[in-house]
Amino acid sequence: MSKRKNIVYSTNPNYDYDDENEELDTLNKNMQALKVLIDRKQRKGKSVTLVSGFVGCEDDLKDLAKTLKSKCGVGGSAKDNEILIQGEFKEKVFELLINMGYSKTKKVGG
Repeated sequence: MSKRKNIVYSTNPNYDYDDENEELDTLNKNMQALKVLIDRKQRKGKSVTLVSGFVGCEDDLKDLAKTLKSKCGVGGSAKDNEILIQGEFKEKVFELLINMGYSKTKKVGG
């Protein structure tokens, strides 16, 4: 059975189906260049800890976000290769990522 979605029929004999939703392979932990920063923009003055620069599939991003949220004891979300952790946890998230093996993690901002 084909995994192709939304293609019913094409009259073009040269039509080449391109899978637009190809998942990226997740880089190894020691290859991820993550950036940890505090963000307040467009959040009505509330602070969030933002982890950006993740390269990989959505499931791995969500697993990492779930781990960070549970270790910090707060909520958050993961989408568009970014993890949002509610509150100011830059130092704690940075230490957690380093201890988990993300050695190229950097703190951004004051």
